[in-house]
Amino acid sequence: MLTIRKAMLANLFLAASAVVAPTLASAANDSADVVPPAPRVERVAPREGFIWAAGYWEWNGRAYKWVSGTYIYERRGAHWVADRWEQVGPHWQHVHGHWEQGQHQTVAKE
Repeated sequence: MLTIRKAMLANLFLAASAVVAPTLASAANDSADVVPPAPRVERVAPREGFIWAAGYWEWNGRAYKWVSGTYIYERRGAHWVADRWEQVGPHWQHVHGHWEQGQHQTVAKE
């Protein structure tokens, strides 16, 4: 019975993250003219079956706001590429976090 509850809870978490993540990502501006602050250090404990998707700075059109990291289900045979800001000429472009296939998953230690 406990195993069934855990499976149901895991499925609920997965479904909720699929709905919430795109909503949060679409609310942010993807480019800024202001240099983003340095990433914050987030100390987290490893969790079996999950990886830590580090937090990042989100630009709201006037200022940067910190978006805290979160645990996400690991994907065997893939690794997570964290959100980051890249300079493109005089502007800064937000590159959203995503999975890449074919490389071993490593957990960043901060």
